[in-house]
Amino acid sequence: MKKNSAKDIFQTYQAQTFKYPSLLNIDHCKGVYVYDTENKKYLDFVAGVSACSVGHSNKRIIEAVKKQIDKYYHVMVYGEYIQKPQLSLAKLLADNLPKTLSTTYFTNSGTEAIEGAMKLAKRISKKSEIISCLDSYHGSTQGSLSIMGKEFYKASFRPLLPECNKIIFNDINSLDNITNKTAAVVIETVQGASGFKIATDKFLNALKEKCKSCNTLIILDAIQTCYGRTGSLFGFEQTTIIPDILCIAKGMGGGMPIGAFISSWGNMEKLSHNPKLGHITTFGGHPVNCAASSATLNYILDNHLVQKIDAKEALFRKLLVHKKIRSVSGKGLMLSLDLFSENDTNNLVANCMKDGLLLFYFLFNSESVRITPPLTINEEEIELGCNIILRNLDTL
Repeated sequence: MKKNSAKDIFQTYQAQTFKYPSLLNIDHCKGVYVYDTENKKYLDFVAGVSACSVGHSNKRIIEAVKKQIDKYYHVMVYGEYIQKPQLSLAKLLADNLPKTLSTTYFTNSGTEAIEGAMKLAKRISKKSEIISCLDSYHGSTQGSLSIMGKEFYKASFRPLLPECNKIIFNDINSLDNITNKTAAVVIETVQGASGFKIATDKFLNALKEKCKSCNTLIILDAIQTCYGRTGSLFGFEQTTIIPDILCIAKGMGGGMPIGAFISSWGNMEKLSHNPKLGHITTFGGHPVNCAASSATLNYILDNHLVQKIDAKEALFRKLLVHKKIRSVSGKGLMLSLDLFSENDTNNLVANCMKDGLLLFYFLFNSESVRITPPLTINEEEIELGCNIILRNLDTL
């Protein structure tokens, strides 16, 4: 008998990443709401894991995408032809970043940005060791997986890259692991997979001094924090660190696939020789996705969304008080609802979905729930979602 239902086709012909997917059957999305094929609507507190930063079906992004498609989409591998969407986005990024982060290489995703940054760091430093943090997540391709901070997710795929070692997030003593042999340290200001743990100023300052003394580059993974999610356009702006290489993705496309690694012109031009074509991508910097990213960033800037993030965070923290809530971690609209058990976490996510609210899990933290709504969410929608959470916590 043929399997013809959407569920059957999904589970038979589409590669699975998890034994128990939610199987929400999507029909359309608008603003902060997702609608299934039965026209039930769900308030979205996930935003595609921080990717849909300006809401679903944002008119500005749709117009930018349609306008670009009418002109051209893919025409040539990255870096060969002059394409206005790439130029406009690269210049817009440079205008909103420190002068030492002036030159952008566009990729298709966050993990590709990390891969490129690792290569660039080795090319600049002529060293090979890459250090990252325990409980860090930087992607799932071979190089990114090599620096992931959780062995459980790596063991089945070894051998991986050699000379990938670890420090402990917020542990200054562990910075002794950084030496003159270290090409780069890859760091998040907010750990994206472990429950949105925030790097302390003391730790970041010590890291900066240690890297300076060892002639070690700092690669900052801002893939989940851009644009604006933590209350500044880029998360490092709330610290004293200016990275040597910045990696961004997720929210920079407003729901379209794009990433980037960014550094100085002097650093980036090293990829053009010895060897030439030192980093190559076919679809990186896709003109349609670059147009979407420029529209996303301009929408955030024009509507002063970043300046509204702190107030929205404060409202979440004010409302999310319950005996089943241990704490609320994170920053801005990158929040972790910390419960007391994995069972509570699983039940809350499942029950809230039935009740019309989308929440999601963390890869490394089974006792916490991810809250990352679109930056466009308003007070009424925050209150509605929090009331659904509290109502379902009462039943656990």
